[in-house]
Amino acid sequence: MSFMIDETGQRILRLIDVHKDQIIAFAEDIAAHPEPGYEEFRTAGKTAEVLKNLGYKVTEHLARTGVKGTKSIKEGPSLTVIGELDAIGCHSHPNANPVTGVAHACGHHAQMAAMIGCAIAMADPDVQKCLAGTVNFLAVPAEEYIDADKRARLKKEGIEFCCGKSEMIRTGVFDDTDIALTTHVHMVPVEEDFYLGNPACNGYSAERVTVRGKAAHGAIDPWNGVNALSITTSAIQMMGLMRETFREEDHVRLHNVIRKAGDVINSVPDEAIVETKVRAASLDKICEITDMVNRAYAGSAYAFGGKIEMEKLQGYMPIIPRAADNALIEAADDLGLNYRTVQKGDFNNACTDVGDLSHFVPVVNFTFKGFEGKLHGADFKITDPEKAYILPAKLLALTVYKLLKNGGQEAKKITKSYTPVFNKESYIQYVKNTIE
Repeated sequence: MSFMIDETGQRILRLIDVHKDQIIAFAEDIAAHPEPGYEEFRTAGKTAEVLKNLGYKVTEHLARTGVKGTKSIKEGPSLTVIGELDAIGCHSHPNANPVTGVAHACGHHAQMAAMIGCAIAMADPDVQKCLAGTVNFLAVPAEEYIDADKRARLKKEGIEFCCGKSEMIRTGVFDDTDIALTTHVHMVPVEEDFYLGNPACNGYSAERVTVRGKAAHGAIDPWNGVNALSITTSAIQMMGLMRETFREEDHVRLHNVIRKAGDVINSVPDEAIVETKVRAASLDKICEITDMVNRAYAGSAYAFGGKIEMEKLQGYMPIIPRAADNALIEAADDLGLNYRTVQKGDFNNACTDVGDLSHFVPVVNFTFKGFEGKLHGADFKITDPEKAYILPAKLLALTVYKLLKNGGQEAKKITKSYTPVFNKESYIQYVKNTIE
């Protein structure tokens, strides 16, 4: 079914078309200067500059590098359009930063372009006349995983929670948000150009495990040592054997990275450091599999006569799935997009801190094509700027318009039908309980 685009909707599309080159240039500039989580200073500065020039009230340095542009038009719902600032570690990507090794191999620069395109349209006074409510444009740091050492350094600088959205919930950045709007390049196999709604998604827990053994000479008296690497290897092998017990519907994934495994080759290693990540489809299953993993570490240490020290690390919550909202579907129809909506049984095995946000406010989400290669891979690249930058901007802007026109009627329907799992205080306490 096709809907007739009204005059304001047509104006929104024209505004984005007029600024098409600017939007594409913004995206390509960010792609050329990738920055790691909580270190996106240049990207944040560029974003703040654009939002200020558009006339938004801009707040910087939220959760260290976050940027928020706000326009309160009249009384009504408050929408927050989100873009993610950070790049992913991928040394082999042709556009990787030679020092940090990060690259925009996850398409965050594309969602930033969509956010800016939407901001351009919503800054227009004639468009604003038709809206009731507040529009926020929020550039968020650190969606990608932050390793344990960096987390420890950040904590000393006042960043208590590991990811940008979680830290922003903690610090009150989302206190005035009724609905969040997010987007991303496709994360599930979809033939269509656009995928509307939020499919179920894995969450995860993480740990840093220090394995204590006993040093000894590797040739003269290895029998007097306790090999920390052997304990580590044994534990990881146990985890591999556990995999046959995982049910497909729980979507369990286990990941290990050995950060240290001894100091010199001719001594029995007395210390190993491992980071372990457990993904699963529910908070209960994450806890259950994490307990299994911990028994593997404890059992291996007991068998060899070593010790285990565990440091719990904050993870991400699974996404609460959400069907495509009417405003989003109507906007896609107005644009004549090739799309499908989220169906029961759709699942994303990856994790995102949008999961945490979905427990706090309703999240209107879509994903899009316009790229080739694998997410987080060296071959990831944008191949169609129209599909990756411009059409997502138009879809976001039309959706915001449809949510806030007629006194914010559609937005109010969404907020009325949504029941949060946590408020700010209970969320903070839950997260703290998981890492204590």
